[in-house]
Amino acid sequence: MKSVFIFPALRGISVATLALALAFGFACAPAFAQSAEEQAVLAPIHAMFDGMSKRDAAAIKAPTLPGGTMVLMRGGKPTQMTFEAFAELVGKPGTTQIEERIHNPLVRIDNDLAVVWAPFDFLVDGKVDHCGTDLFNLVRVDGRWMIASVADTGTKSCSG
Repeated sequence: MKSVFIFPALRGISVATLALALAFGFACAPAFAQSAEEQAVLAPIHAMFDGMSKRDAAAIKAPTLPGGTMVLMRGGKPTQMTFEAFAELVGKPGTTQIEERIHNPLVRIDNDLAVVWAPFDFLVDGKVDHCGTDLFNLVRVDGRWMIASVADTGTKSCSG
């Protein structure tokens, strides 16, 4: 039986190579495809990060639920603080440029409750200072997603 090539440009590419390329493409797709509701859940997180980059305490606190807390794990030990204390600490003027970035967030939503789990990099003057995993708990209040709590891990042993 004679082979018929539907896509002549693919002639010479092995089936295994094509399958690997397709599998890789499908594996990466969720990282970029987010529903409108997932984007709405992520918006207050990005707003907090933007406030951090600007060292703006009011902008850091704006997307958070009053009374919310953070637990930062460093060296196996938890450091707890309120969003208010965190905003005052990070919102102080400084000479270094800071930026936090999350990657491939896993977003789960159930009615007015959402969870975001994402690897992060924290940059100081454009270079990775530490990295880890962020965990955000969010609640929807009066139609607006707000960060209720944050927990993260942090390590200086970052690849990349």
